[in-house]
Amino acid sequence: MILKPDIEDFKIVGHYLGKITIGIGILMVIPLALAFVYREQMPAVNFILSMSLTILFGILLTITCYTKKDLASMHAMVVASISWLIAMFVSAIPLYLSGHYSSYLDACFETMSGYATTGLTLVNNLDHMANSYNFFRHLTMFIGGQGIVVIALTFLFRGTAGALRIYAGEARDEKIMPNVIQTARFIWLVSIVYLILGTGALSVSGIMGGLKPSKAIFDSVCIFIAAWDTGGFTTQSQNMLFYHNFPFEIITSSIMLLGAINFAVHYAVWTGNRRELLKNIEIITLLISIAATLSITILGLVGRNVYLDAIPFFRKIFYQLISAHTGTGYSTIYARQFVNEWGQFGMLGITLAMAIGGSMCSTTGAIKVLRIGIIYKALRQDIKKLMLPETAVLVQKFHHIKDLILEDRHVRASALILLSYVMLYLAGTIMGMFCGYSLSEASFESVSAAANVGLSCGITSPSMPTVLKVTYIIQMWAGRLEFISIFVLAGMVLASMKGRK
Repeated sequence: MILKPDIEDFKIVGHYLGKITIGIGILMVIPLALAFVYREQMPAVNFILSMSLTILFGILLTITCYTKKDLASMHAMVVASISWLIAMFVSAIPLYLSGHYSSYLDACFETMSGYATTGLTLVNNLDHMANSYNFFRHLTMFIGGQGIVVIALTFLFRGTAGALRIYAGEARDEKIMPNVIQTARFIWLVSIVYLILGTGALSVSGIMGGLKPSKAIFDSVCIFIAAWDTGGFTTQSQNMLFYHNFPFEIITSSIMLLGAINFAVHYAVWTGNRRELLKNIEIITLLISIAATLSITILGLVGRNVYLDAIPFFRKIFYQLISAHTGTGYSTIYARQFVNEWGQFGMLGITLAMAIGGSMCSTTGAIKVLRIGIIYKALRQDIKKLMLPETAVLVQKFHHIKDLILEDRHVRASALILLSYVMLYLAGTIMGMFCGYSLSEASFESVSAAANVGLSCGITSPSMPTVLKVTYIIQMWAGRLEFISIFVLAGMVLASMKGRK
């Protein structure tokens, strides 16, 4: 029997959604300050208006839904799923007012792409967008990469029992520190330290490459944010191709890889346990997967006479592959080159890399290499069982921060999420083919959206069908939250309609 949620359940959800909404509104102070610095008058007015509306909406939610009760698991999951939709809608306001988007839906697409760290974009005339708007696009990635709810845990919640539940609702089920609040703050510490180091390296490289210091610093901050949070937004319409800068490619590749590594592994290395890099199942599986998908992509391009010299051949293929596997979406080629030059087999390697993704508890999306590693271990265990005597007791272990015994719950959870992603990839592919695109193009774009990557073969544009825009928004949202909190939201909606009191 399904119990119908009562008014108190809705008040708890609304109250905490209000807190998160206020936090999103307060963060608009950052692009507002930039608008004043760059003397961008209309953007400043638009951010003041958007910030005021967002904070007012948040205050109204907290007052009308005021409660002292803590979050239960169901409430936390619902808050996590709805908060991303609210963030999308309110953050789209200043971008739509900028005049760089054909519709409010396009602006919503942009902000969901930002918060989900996807990088697919529908912006018009990006090269002439005001700096404050451009930075705000990247700020949504920085917020989304760490997690919208992580911000709330860091600044708005104070040690509540529901903190861990709402943290888990954002597809983060690992506590790095003893306390989940400390975990959230450690994530911010790591991100800020790398922000300083990465921005410095990129700025020097940009200046040496011919950019003006002010342009180099601004672009470097934005590029780092998108690379670290495995997003893919850039300040230029040509993406990374604009810079023609080999050091930029090396630095951004390094940042992308760092962003795709589990924050728990970062913590282990930061605290002196560097051997974790050699033993961790995620790191090992990630390296094997990169090698396998890189090989497939190279085989697909051999004989196509696309890149005739060895260095450009490796640079182009390796950069797109790392960008795809880490879920970043940076590109040093034009979108249609995937279709016109790489061919279906070359695109297959990139599509597989996007579908697999990086590590758990990182800024990347997709299935995640830990789940692939666990399913491999389970398959290996089953094969061994068939070869050993029936009386033999077989214990399969894997190392992830510590030695763990492989249990049915690990395999079941990994298989469930893997199957959910495959279904999400397939749904977007079918919709793309329904809109007239080929299988290779539709699957490439669908996986890119659902795995929160951002590479495009040319489908994503302001002129693409509305149904595809909505489809990709749903894919980005579901893929970033890894389904469970969305399933709970759907269950709560169903219970409110058909449940019994």
